[in-house]
Amino acid sequence: MLFDDANGVLVSAEQSLAIIIRTIEFSETSLIVTLFSRELGKLSAIAKGARRPKGPFEGSLDLLSVCRVVVICKRSDALDLLTEAKLHRRFRGAERSLERVYAGYYLAELLRLLTDDYDPHPEVYDLTTTTLNEIDGMGDVATAVLFFEAQLLRMIGHAALTDRCTECGGDVDSSLSRMPFSLLSGGVVCKPCSNRQSGVLSIRQTAIKELRRLFSVDANLQTRVPSHLYSELRAVMSRYIQTIVGNVPRTQSLLPDSMRTEPTE
Repeated sequence: MLFDDANGVLVSAEQSLAIIIRTIEFSETSLIVTLFSRELGKLSAIAKGARRPKGPFEGSLDLLSVCRVVVICKRSDALDLLTEAKLHRRFRGAERSLERVYAGYYLAELLRLLTDDYDPHPEVYDLTTTTLNEIDGMGDVATAVLFFEAQLLRMIGHAALTDRCTECGGDVDSSLSRMPFSLLSGGVVCKPCSNRQSGVLSIRQTAIKELRRLFSVDANLQTRVPSHLYSELRAVMSRYIQTIVGNVPRTQSLLPDSMRTEPTE
């Protein structure tokens, strides 16, 4: 629904399910909230009164909460206005471990870094809520994060190529115990092409096969990453994402560098 606000700016009221991926203090009473919504994509909006003890949002704007929101979207350079947020699900990873909290924060940072404003990706929203449910519950954190990274990259067009040379398109020697992986090209490369590139990693063939599975459209979140491959996969995925983004995500260093089992209660 389009209408003019008090300043004559064309605006529209939109509803969507959304994940809270960032909050910044704006004034003594208000927040700037970054949302990743199912229908509208990523957007930032002012939530007036959100910092008041008995504000209009009733504590629904916690990081990683899932809400049904109403946003006044302005067709100008001004920030959108968040007018309503009804809590659907609160992220409770902190009740189990810091590892789960850090993993959730990392997912939120990747959404901020790798998605564009007002560019809806319902499949990315569904991927995020599914992965957050796994992290928030009893799922394996290390596997969940690798699965999310690979599937997010696939959905936005950055899936790593693992079955042929990303430079020349030729065959690669799958009989080798290790294969060159080009961070800049985004996948495996043949020996001649690898000699002409910088930023090439040497990866075990078994790790390449696991990467292929993770990037597949048929990948299953419930299939646990083999523990003996995790450290190598974690290093490759981190370096690849750094190359795509152009810097190191702040929360990436908080991810586990090895697989471990949380103590049962």
